[in-house]
Amino acid sequence: MPTLLHELLSRSNATTPDATALIHKKNSWSYNELNQQVAQQARGLIAAGLTRQQRVAIYLPKQFENVCSMFATSTAGGVFVPVNPVLKAPQAGHILKDCNVQILVTSNSRLKTLQAVLQNCPDLKTVILVDSESTEMEPLPNIDILGWSDFLQFDEEQVLEMPSVIDTDMAAILYTSGSTGRPKGVVLSHRNMVAGARSVAKYLSITASDRLLAVLPFSFDYGLNQLTSSLLKGSCCVIMDYLLPRDVIKAVAKHQITGLAAVPPLWLQLAGLEWPVEINQHLRYMTNSGGKMPRTALNSLRESVPDCQFFLMYGLTEAFRSTYLPPDQIDIRPDSIGKAIPNAEISVVNADGEICKPDETGELVHRGSLVAMGYWNDPEKTAERFKPCPSPISGLPLTEIAVWSGDSVTMDEEGYLYFVGREDEMIKTSGYRVSPSEVEEVVYASNLVSEVAILGVPHPALGQAIIAVVNPAENSDEELDTIIAHCKRELPNFMVPTQIESVSPLPKNPNGKIDRSLLKKQYEDFFVSI
Repeated sequence: MPTLLHELLSRSNATTPDATALIHKKNSWSYNELNQQVAQQARGLIAAGLTRQQRVAIYLPKQFENVCSMFATSTAGGVFVPVNPVLKAPQAGHILKDCNVQILVTSNSRLKTLQAVLQNCPDLKTVILVDSESTEMEPLPNIDILGWSDFLQFDEEQVLEMPSVIDTDMAAILYTSGSTGRPKGVVLSHRNMVAGARSVAKYLSITASDRLLAVLPFSFDYGLNQLTSSLLKGSCCVIMDYLLPRDVIKAVAKHQITGLAAVPPLWLQLAGLEWPVEINQHLRYMTNSGGKMPRTALNSLRESVPDCQFFLMYGLTEAFRSTYLPPDQIDIRPDSIGKAIPNAEISVVNADGEICKPDETGELVHRGSLVAMGYWNDPEKTAERFKPCPSPISGLPLTEIAVWSGDSVTMDEEGYLYFVGREDEMIKTSGYRVSPSEVEEVVYASNLVSEVAILGVPHPALGQAIIAVVNPAENSDEELDTIIAHCKRELPNFMVPTQIESVSPLPKNPNGKIDRSLLKKQYEDFFVSI
């Protein structure tokens, strides 16, 4: 079995070199073709001056060169940093500066948008353009610009040895947005990423005959895992940047996709569309992570593809993936996020650091080989989230570190976990603690909205008031007051939203999730003048 990230590709190539590894638009590449390109690019990176553990940023949409650059960087002993292609220059520039990127792989048009911020990136020495030649670009001070052909046309007789790499070396840095402040760089080792691919591939039963559709960004751990688990098993990964949700369904049908992963906002859109009957003949599983799946959307999707298994999952970038609910448990415990994934241990810990009793609310703590290496260049935030395991083994001289998620959960007597809410998102109103997801579930059940975000904002009398920001359903002619009336029938008074605000559509963050941080900023002064 592979122990290094790039061995996911090389091992599958050794077994099935002619099998299709990657499809993008009308083009496809076999494992042998992909492996050859990665090897060539790895030599090109070393010729360009890359040394062990230096960072290589990749600022591209999902395309062949994006995939090759990640695995070439790994092969060459570097650390790849996928930059979400929807980010603008200021956000991309922050990432390049924050993790001291030495080499940037991007396109001509994207480089032009970045020129103003690159002067603030003193560690950046080389830019590689996948679609242009260096002669076409204006020179940049202290930065070498290499066109794609120049990058790949190094001296073949030059001895370029690949550096030694071990599984605890850094492999990637993924930037994740928090509720406050700029994105943090989560450092992942080769061991983290290979363990994640193995674990997910195991419980999803992925085989070489599968065809996975990758619609989420590679800068998102959930999206990147579609690629790594596919390469591990020698299956085919179809990569796409969709414009409309209907494009996703068309791709599933066209490529006879067997596995599809998405986040709740996309699932909500897909649930409202018609699915061709023939998809039911090949789509084997669907997965959700990145937030709670509204039950109405889940039921609709299961009706559209009745023979498909649906896996409800929970994860965080700091531990890649943590839990999953087997499909045969959905009807029994539809609100559960399941149990620990293979090769992980999940505990629920109370404020005193003790393991919670059944049904007692506590913090989800994840231990095992998926625990990341911390936040890049941020020891303070690392110390907040990466702490000693609960119930340490007596006599063990070195303390094992676990990820303390900051998420409140409960565990029932059978070991199934239930998400309560993020500690920093819990609403404290009239002396009560309210989980936003619990109120959102009720609002979705009204069938009056296509999207909803429940926020807690400052209020002079209540402490926090509950605001429901909704995107009304297309077919709904009802007034917003109807949503309030529905909530009053289904919820205790202290959980009923004080205010309903209509926003179409709700803003999304780069990973496709509802941007709650932006909404909270927009509404934080809503009741100040009262």
